[in-house]
Amino acid sequence: MIPEPAARRYAEAAYLLAKEGGNADAWASGLGTAATLFGDPGAARFFANTRVSAEAKRQLIEKSLAGADPNTLSLALLLLRRRRTSLGPQVAQAFQEILDRERGISHAVVTSAVPLSAEEQRDVEKKLQELAGGQVTIETQVDDKIIGGLVVRIGDRLIDGSTRSRLVALKQRMEGVRS
Repeated sequence: MIPEPAARRYAEAAYLLAKEGGNADAWASGLGTAATLFGDPGAARFFANTRVSAEAKRQLIEKSLAGADPNTLSLALLLLRRRRTSLGPQVAQAFQEILDRERGISHAVVTSAVPLSAEEQRDVEKKLQELAGGQVTIETQVDDKIIGGLVVRIGDRLIDGSTRSRLVALKQRMEGVRS
């Protein structure tokens, strides 16, 4: 999911504060807790309900983020005041992406026609680390439409080694020969 520009701006500001304070992991943890709260469908209805007082909403956030970094709590309350609590999960995701990028960690989504075994996942992760030149964490998905092979997305790079794409390319080459 691509975060809204506003969520990215909040995340960038939070990252600058976290970097300045040297507490990026505490921020990530607190934002994760806030994302869980704000992403919960019941809580989302609670925050959107105009019949619920602002004080009750504030108390829920303070209770849920008890023990979190005070700056994280301040950001959550800012989202509440601006009626942007729905951005909470996106802010946390964008913050984590910024943090990972600074730490040299790439994220890859690997799509296969059938579920990958643990050994296959390790092999794919190792190969992707060689290609990316750093640490890569993978998320696997299954899509039987690709027929076989793998489709890998790392950031804005797409590596399509699927049987389906090879068949489409072969079809296009064969149609070009007939012309």
